[in-house]
Amino acid sequence: MIRALAGGETILAGAEPGRRMFGYLVASALAPSKPEAGFLDFSGVEVATASYLRESVVAFRDYARSTLSDLYPVVANANEAVAEELAFFLRHRGDAVWACDLDTRDVVGNARLLGALDDIQLETFNRVLSLGEASAPTLAAAGVASGVGPTAWNNRLSSLASRGILIERRGGKTKTFVPVLEDS
Repeated sequence: MIRALAGGETILAGAEPGRRMFGYLVASALAPSKPEAGFLDFSGVEVATASYLRESVVAFRDYARSTLSDLYPVVANANEAVAEELAFFLRHRGDAVWACDLDTRDVVGNARLLGALDDIQLETFNRVLSLGEASAPTLAAAGVASGVGPTAWNNRLSSLASRGILIERRGGKTKTFVPVLEDS
């Protein structure tokens, strides 16, 4: 997908081409009817620079999370060089995105986060991973972190959802959160 949108190029570099890719991604994005991952497939891309990834992938993730609330962008099939460049950039921002391998049947494998979360976000993320689904009241009641109430848990969970790390589901007054990806 990314390579095709980039005119078949295998080396993606520079802020301006990254901004063009962002435009292509916005133009091709459809608002899903329910929360789902939107795969940004990097198959066939050999290299992508941090400036390119900042202006395309990260900008699109931010756009999707603020505009297309049910779309959760995920980097798919990025080779080691592309994944390393993106992870390096994200670590310096204190940010992270989902990445995975996607086979020809769209089955997810090797689901992982690229980048870094701070200690509190990582604790929250790991708790949701271990439970499979969590809400602020359930985390507060579990006494996961002494003295942390539902409001603080909700803020932590919502922050991870705004980054596209967790899917936010509303049911009545309570929101539940689940990981965007799971290994198949």
